[in-house]
Amino acid sequence: MADKVVRGITTWAGRLFAMALIVFVFIVAGGEAVLQLWNWLAPSLFGWKAITFWQAVGILTLCRILFGNFGGRPMWRSDFRRRMSERWQNMTPEEREKFKRGIPSPCGGVIPPSGEAKEQA
Repeated sequence: MADKVVRGITTWAGRLFAMALIVFVFIVAGGEAVLQLWNWLAPSLFGWKAITFWQAVGILTLCRILFGNFGGRPMWRSDFRRRMSERWQNMTPEEREKFKRGIPSPCGGVIPPSGEAKEQA
């Protein structure tokens, strides 16, 4: 019994160490990538100063906060599609046609109902 407890603790500690090591490697690699790209492009293109490694890590973190969700897929996109699919499946054909008429066309305006489009042509 005691052997299983010790093995469970070491497995848990090993996994925690491995996760911490992976996070550390990604921070170092990402920071170095941002540092190299910034110092290669920004001074020559915009006349900005070169940055340090920690500034690069800060820029990387800021970009992840503003534009990313710290890993995984974007939650709102998949959830939106799933909910709209469920709504569409529960609509009657008349409700679907009404819904389609309310969606703006890519060129602006509203898509005319199918009967009106045939009459205009």
